[in-house]
Parts: sequence; structure tokens; C-alpha cells
Amino acid sequence: MASAFSLLEEELSCPVCSEIFRDPVVLRCSHSFCKACLQQYWEHKGSQECPLCRGRSSMAHPVPSLSLKNACESFLKERSQRAEAGPVLCSLHNEKLKLFCLEDQIPVCNICQASKKHDNHKFRPVQEAAEENKEELRTALAPLQKKLKAFNAVKLICDQTAEHIKSQAQHTERQIKMEFEEIHQFLKDEEAARITALREEEEQKSQKMKEKIEKMTEEISSLSEQIRAIEQELGAEDVSFLQSYKDTQNRAQCTLGDPEKVSEALIDVAKHLGNLKYRVWEKMLGTVQYTPVTLDPNTAHPKLSLSEDLTSIDRGRQFTSRFWKAFCTLTRALFVLCVTSPV
Repeated sequence: MASAFSLLEEELSCPVCSEIFRDPVVLRCSHSFCKACLQQYWEHKGSQECPLCRGRSSMAHPVPSLSLKNACESFLKERSQRAEAGPVLCSLHNEKLKLFCLEDQIPVCNICQASKKHDNHKFRPVQEAAEENKEELRTALAPLQKKLKAFNAVKLICDQTAEHIKSQAQHTERQIKMEFEEIHQFLKDEEAARITALREEEEQKSQKMKEKIEKMTEEISSLSEQIRAIEQELGAEDVSFLQSYKDTQNRAQCTLGDPEKVSEALIDVAKHLGNLKYRVWEKMLGTVQYTPVTLDPNTAHPKLSLSEDLTSIDRGRQFTSRFWKAFCTLTRALFVLCVTSPV
């Protein structure tokens, strides 16, 4: 019981001051310290790193550990109660428990040692037995601590991966928006160019039709005046009519040709709308470059830097799923592309 209590005291002690935690805080690497101890350590070092594993901390204000604080308070309360109660005595003989029975694995007093119940049993002094058991627990504790260290290391990688995923998503979103902005701009330019062409044709044909209308108006006015004069002669007296008949007859001769029929006067709608989407798409194909292989940035060697469109390689960010032993990267076409490293 005393051994377990001592082990608990070790687990609840700050690695910096070796006292029971006061206002414990926990870092991202899972190591805990007194809040004041950690702040003093950071001020002394001039950097925010874990005093145990030296891992860098991005938290200016470490997270308080309420569960650890409650455990420390419970431990201190129990230790205080034990101190007030004095040494633990044998429940049968009210004597100090100075020996430890190896067969029964319990602490006993000197009277218990001499009793029939413990005939032929082996004993050790309590302090010696406690130290032996502590050593056994320390041995059993080592692989647990090793495993905890491994879990902390993997958790640290997971934390970094989570941050990288967020960064990846933000960067990829920006790239997607940029790609679509280029497409939108291309479509806007095409729309503007085709509307301009339509407006130019409208202006040309409207001007041509305006000139034709003006000419037709003049000819209509001339014919109307000629008809009015002839009709006026038709209403004259016979003698007067006959006297001016020759002149009237000459005026009745039409020197104007027949009006020309309107041809190619309308907007060539088919030219502007015919297969419009296909023609724009076909033109857009000429402005983009298709690459059948897309490189995977997650698996590229740390010294390889991929272009923004993931189609070319240069020297240059490190990540866990990347190749390390060869200058390689996976592709979306599921074959490996390797680059020869210069000697």
C-alpha cells in the first residue's frame, strides 16, 4: 500500500520542482508541469519548449489540466490524513508493522511473525521489501513509459497532420478559385468579344438600312409630286388639258427604276449563335495545357518541390507520407515517377 502511494506521489510530482503539481498545465506533447514552473522555465530559456522532450509549443498559454489538479488535491488530502493518523499499526496487536511476510505478501508486526499463522514463513524488513517491490514496479513501469512516449510521438505527428490538412485545404481552395477565375475571365472576354462583333454588325447594317430608307423617301417624295401634278392636269378644262398634254405626257414618263429588294439586311444570327458553346469550348482548349499525369504532393520526396498545377518537379516541404530513400513521387496514373539525383 505504501509502495503504491509512493508511486502515485512520483506520478503527481512536477518534473521541474519535484513537488506535487500546483495549478498543473499540459502541453501538446502531453507532458505536465506547474504553471509557475513552466512560465519561469520559458522565461529563462527564452523559448517555448517542453522541459522534458524539448518539443516546441505553439501555445502561449498552456491548457490547465483540471483532472490532474483534482488528483493532486485528493492525494494531498490523503497524505495529510495519513500524517495526522500517525504510523499504521497492526490491527491484531496494535504494534508497528516492521516486517513483510513474503508468503502472504502483507506487512506484519513482530508478534505476528512469532505466531503459528506465519510458521516457516520468510520475512523482510518493511523498508527493504518496499524497495524491492518499488524496483519491480519501476521495471514494469519502463515499457509503459516507453509506450507512452511512442503514443505521444504519434499524437504529435497527428497534431501536425491535422494542421497540415487544414493548411492543405486552404491552399487547395485558393488554387481552385484561381483556376476558375481564369476560366471566368476567359468566358467574360469571349462574351465581350462576341457582343462587340454583334454590335458592329448591327451598326453597319443599321447604317446601310438608314441610307436606303433616306433614298427611298426621296424617291417616294419625287413620285408623289409627279403624280399630284398629273392628277391636277387631269382635272383641268379640256382646252387647257389639250394645250399642256404633251408636257404632261412627258412628265408621266417614270425615269426611276424599280426599287431594289432588301437582301442580307438582317443580322446573321446563325453566325453569332450557331454552336456557340462548342466554338467557345474549342477555343478554350487552345489556351489550356492538358497533362495526363498529376503528381501527388503527399508522397513526393522532401527535397522535391512540385509546381502549383502538380505537373512538374523542382528541388525543394517535408511530410510523413513522402518517399525518403529515393527521389520519387506517386502520380494519379498510379505509376512511380523518379528523378535521377546528381552525384
